Amino acid sequence: MDRNILSALKSINVAEVDRATWISVGMALKEEGYPCSIWDDWSKNDPRYHAGECEKKWAGFNGTGKPVKGGTIVQMAKERGWMPCAEGAMAWDDTIEYDGNDGFNGFAPPDAWNPTADLISYLELLFDPNDRVGYVTGDVWQDSEGKWVPSKGVYDRTAGELIASLKKHSDDIGATVGDWKPEVGGWIRFNPLDGEGVKNENVTKFKYALVESDTLPIAEQDILFRKLELPIAALVHSGGKSLHAIVHVDAEDYEEYRKRVEFLYDFLTGNRSVGPHARLVPRSLARPGDIVQLGTGDEDYYHSPVITAVTPALLVAAHTNDALDRPLDSYGAAAVRFLHIDGVRTW
Repeated sequence: MDRNILSALKSINVAEVDRATWISVGMALKEEGYPCSIWDDWSKNDPRYHAGECEKKWAGFNGTGKPVKGGTIVQMAKERGWMPCAEGAMAWDDTIEYDGNDGFNGFAPPDAWNPTADLISYLELLFDPNDRVGYVTGDVWQDSEGKWVPSKGVYDRTAGELIASLKKHSDDIGATVGDWKPEVGGWIRFNPLDGEGVKNENVTKFKYALVESDTLPIAEQDILFRKLELPIAALVHSGGKSLHAIVHVDAEDYEEYRKRVEFLYDFLTGNRSVGPHARLVPRSLARPGDIVQLGTGDEDYYHSPVITAVTPALLVAAHTNDALDRPLDSYGAAAVRFLHIDGVRTW
């Protein structure tokens, strides 16, 4: 079965479709070999739902000379902004496993960058035209240690507006996003906002998460990302010493997001193949670069910041709210666990 069909189905709001479309979805699911329960579970999100109706209709779907197939569901979802997983990308419940050497030698910077074209590609890859994009250029400040920190920046312009302006001012990227300090650079978010702010509640779609490393050479980072075969939407050079792998998460709700965090934990602590591997340690043995996971009193873990310092206080960094060197204790989490990164296997 094609996992894209179920992913596409989740993106379609059953309450917004007419009866003929609803029946077409049921026929397509049966034609593709799915059980009636899939159609029934999806239908329960509609206030028009009647228990037992799906089963009755399902029994009458006996096929035709021109059967409705899964492509119908996929096309409906695409019309609503859904994007299928990239060919060859893994699903979140797949086993991470490298299947051979592809001969790739890793990322090498080009002789010359084209920042305007690169930013257009970034926006087109990650955002729909009407998505509002958050970015920071000149709106920065220095903390007590002299580190440059982004403020709220701009968060009310759409990707379509930015792309149009970049194409109009192709020789002056600053005319679109503003000028930045050369020693600092800029920041851009990868999840769309509602135009009202930059907090968690202002994120309209939790489509992507970030994976990065500051310890491996950039070429080796690139090779490692490819070996892991994660569902990467874009690889972005930070301008410094890391590649940012922007990975599809597409979590629809808190429960699904929590499962993503558990997936990360299970992979890091259980990995015996290529990639990073870790072990659970007490707080006293945690080191900068390790991961700390925050959870509820029931030990449902929901957040995975990276440790940046352990003395005199344990500090963390996370892309949520662009947190940098935030005291761990300020989160007030009921449960905390520490993952010490033992190393990265590249064989």
